[in-house]
This record gives sequence, C-alpha cells and structure tokens, in this order.
Amino acid sequence: MIYIVEDDTGVRELELYALKQAGFEAEGFANAAAFRTAIKKTLPSLVLLDVMLPGEDGVTLLQSLRHEPRTKRLPIILVTAKGTEMDKVRGLDAGADDYLSKPFGVMELLARVKALLRRSAEERAETIMTIGSLTLDRERHLVITNGNPVELTHMEFELLSFLMLHTGKAVTRDMLLDDVWGLNYAGDTRTVDVHIRSLRLKLLTCGEMIHTVRGVGYKLEESP
Repeated sequence: MIYIVEDDTGVRELELYALKQAGFEAEGFANAAAFRTAIKKTLPSLVLLDVMLPGEDGVTLLQSLRHEPRTKRLPIILVTAKGTEMDKVRGLDAGADDYLSKPFGVMELLARVKALLRRSAEERAETIMTIGSLTLDRERHLVITNGNPVELTHMEFELLSFLMLHTGKAVTRDMLLDDVWGLNYAGDTRTVDVHIRSLRLKLLTCGEMIHTVRGVGYKLEESP
C-alpha cells in the first residue's frame, strides 16, 4: 500500500491513477490529519508527501514520522512545487529518502517509487544480522550473545543495530546521535559514550567487539 498526502485534488488523482495502473495499491489524503488517522491503522510500504499542505506542512510531518520508532524507516518521497536546491536540502535533511519536483512525468514518478521500494526491500533483508557469537533480529527485537538472549533498552538496541549495519567501519558519535537519537536531540556526545558503556556490559564477552576509535568514535568488528 502506498499513501499519498497531497492537497491538490488533480495532482493526487493523477498519482493515484498512475500507481494503480502500474499495479500498486494506493490511497490518497488531502491533509496530514487524515493521513495520521489512517497510518495508525495501517502502515504503508511508501509515502508520497507534499510539502505545502494545509495545517501541518509536509516537512513538519516528515520530521515527526522520523522521530517515531514505528515510522522511523518508512520510505518517504517528498513531492512539491518547491524545486530550489535549498528546498531539496531541507527536505532531505529532514529525513526524506527522495525528492520529486512538480511538474513531474508519470514515468519518473513510477521509476522513483520502484527504486525506493527496491532499496527498502534490500534493507529489510538485513533484519537478522550475525557477527561471531552475536545475533540481532530486528523484527523480533531480539539480541542473542553466545546463545543467550540479552535485554536491551530501545536506544541500546538501535545503537547496536547501527553498529552492526556498519560492521568494520568507524562511525562518529555525531553519526550515532543523528541516526539513533534523531537530528533534533538536544543532548551531547557523552550520551553515546554512556550507552556504549552499558551496551558493552550487557553483551558480556561480545561487548569486546565494540572498539573505541580514538578521535573518531566507535567500530564494531569480530575480534580476531
């Protein structure tokens, strides 16, 4: 299911028609309030989101979706008449996965939708990650070390997930703050250090896989 949030009836109907003709299920909403009501019942596979909406604008709605665990990774394409470089940067910085400027062609719309759905499917394939004796299952929200389940807080789980997705790569504390805590988090990088310390303790011997990279941040890799 693809949700369309667009107050212009003509544009919304065009998008609905194009998507349905291409074989997608789609539903349209004229404002953020109607969309919010629907998404509480059904989580779509992708959202086409207009920026210039009555009431709550698209960027504000996007930011709120990115701060809710249930919709944090929901694929979202911004569709708007604003086409300047700064408008695009603002939308992407707010968490959009892609950006489509009006007027647009139907073929471009479908190509972008298919490409984003394909990327999203590839990311979902990474729901179960195993490194050495450490396994993380995103769908079951489960972490196992040396065959034993480990109880983690939501933030600890997301932090470990990010590190495992970037196994072998050094990630900065700012990167972790942006991805795990969100761009609008008001705390400082010491928060990351505190959670890393707690994570290492809870993972027991597997915690030794989380290495401190001096002057950079942290890196997770299987110990030799």
